[in-house]
Amino acid sequence: MWFAASAHALKCELVYSSDMGSVNEIETAVSKLSRQELLAFRDWFSGFDAAAWDKQFEEDVAAGHLDALADEAIRDLREGRCRDL
Repeated sequence: MWFAASAHALKCELVYSSDMGSVNEIETAVSKLSRQELLAFRDWFSGFDAAAWDKQFEEDVAAGHLDALADEAIRDLREGRCRDL
């Protein structure tokens, strides 16, 4: 089984199995979840996805990939090309 959900807390604990490596296998497993298990999985995945996005964003900032955009935004602000929302 790829993951188990607590019926009482709708808490998801991921248990990775080496025999489930492809996206198709994961899609098949998710399609077989009960409504309650799907809710728990959805909650877990939302947090997992947000954490992955945050990590990538932090790495991009640390590597300077967003410096040009930040410089442009600051320049626009100083030159009066911004307005309050």
